[in-house]
Amino acid sequence: MNEYVYPVIFGVIIGTVTRIYMLRTDYRQYPTYLHGKIIHVALGFIAAGLGTVAVPALLEENFTAITFLTLAASQFRDVRNMERNTLTELDAYELVPRGAGYIEGIAIAFESRNYLVIFTSLVTTLIYLLVNFYAALIAGVIAIFISHKLMSGGSIKKIVDIEYVEPHFDGAGLYVDNIYIMNIGLKARQEEIARYGMGFILKPKSFDARSTIANLGQRQAILHDVSTSLGIYKDSGTPALTPLAKRDLDDGRVGVFVLPQKQDVEKAIAIIGQVPLLENAIRMPTESKANQKGEHLS
Repeated sequence: MNEYVYPVIFGVIIGTVTRIYMLRTDYRQYPTYLHGKIIHVALGFIAAGLGTVAVPALLEENFTAITFLTLAASQFRDVRNMERNTLTELDAYELVPRGAGYIEGIAIAFESRNYLVIFTSLVTTLIYLLVNFYAALIAGVIAIFISHKLMSGGSIKKIVDIEYVEPHFDGAGLYVDNIYIMNIGLKARQEEIARYGMGFILKPKSFDARSTIANLGQRQAILHDVSTSLGIYKDSGTPALTPLAKRDLDDGRVGVFVLPQKQDVEKAIAIIGQVPLLENAIRMPTESKANQKGEHLS
């Protein structure tokens, strides 16, 4: 039997297990159960095969065969486009949409996880061939742990302090603390908001955080996650019952107004804190050369 058979099989198994481990259907219900998962497990199996076969090709000095990895990269970019297009179509039917920023973050995650599978299967197969099975098993476990760390990004609670504030009316104006949210003229709507409305103030911990939570995509992600997890008192054709997040232009705080069906302040704070930081929303103005130069001058 060929010396590469067992290492290749082992690498494919570890790579596929890695993809299954990273594939979770959570409160967002995506990927869908069951067919959406089948698609991504199949793609993970293909990625594991690509990463595993690359090792024997290198050892046999068949460098031409390595070029198929570039083809794999283009295929997984198509996965990203597929997820983006699918979620964009579905977003039109959400009571509280995810928003383009959230969708792009999810699409990037699905693409990058296939590359993590390639990395895991490549490393385990290489260790199997150079050392032995037991060393490869340890390397596989470490690679899975690294992949898990890399797949989890930051969360909102790392950059803001979250405080519950009961929304109130000043005339027809709806406010969370001193932050104006919107105008509600109908008495019936005001009564519904008084009953179901909840308000939260997000206080940025740094100047960089202030710029990050100002991003409209990041704010929409917060509204979507809270409404998905706790339900929402709203139906189509009721714009007055739309959750909103508005900034205080003076200090950068963000007032979040939501209408959850489940009135639980502690859970709502926890959910807001766990909202992922969108990669395309993160801003670091303090890292700019102009700001650093100003600090040195001062």
